Amino acid sequence: MAYPSQLGFQDAASPVMEELLHFHDHALMIVFLISTLVLYIILAMVTTKLTNKFLLDSQEIEIIWTVLPAIILILIALPSLRILYLMDEVNDPHLTIKAVGHQWYWSYEYTDYEDLTFDSYMIPTQDLAPGQFRLLEADHRMVIPVESPIRVLVSAEDVLHSWAVPSLGVKMDAVPGRLNQTAFITSRPGVFYGQCSEICGANHSFMPIVVEAVPLQQFENWSSLMLEDA
Repeated sequence: MAYPSQLGFQDAASPVMEELLHFHDHALMIVFLISTLVLYIILAMVTTKLTNKFLLDSQEIEIIWTVLPAIILILIALPSLRILYLMDEVNDPHLTIKAVGHQWYWSYEYTDYEDLTFDSYMIPTQDLAPGQFRLLEADHRMVIPVESPIRVLVSAEDVLHSWAVPSLGVKMDAVPGRLNQTAFITSRPGVFYGQCSEICGANHSFMPIVVEAVPLQQFENWSSLMLEDA
């Protein structure tokens, strides 16, 4: 959960998000070093009155400022491509959930069960219980078992939506007539919040996503209760 005046990302709750945080720090350090070097060169050029006529026509420095940026780009691109392929991997999911975006709520279908579907609406401000978050709480949470590979099939019923949970490192567009796929593993129990990340209409900011990761036994008890109510 993000907090006021937060500068960085939310705490990672999945292995992919941990990799994304490491890549962010890696790229930020490279940008910081480049910015420091450029600032030093600018200050040196402004403050010094000495010139070197051979420096202006030097093949060695031409080679350096051509090869060095290429090496830096490679150092950024390789880990980026690695994470990109990791995010696309879906290996033997234990549970498959279909998330369908509507104007303006989400519906979830647990496809491994015969009849486990429900809609998830935002809780109005006047109905919030003490400690609940305004604009982020939903009346029905997407409950999943912790430390289990989860596959989410994302689609939309009407317009473009986007199913995104920042702390899990998940963001997938929901397109009408198209079924997109993403996967994640929660590394710890907890409640993780997200929102539709596509401008989908008047109530775009009022269709929250709430993922609750619980131990396997607790998930089985929850699914049994949901099936009985259905």
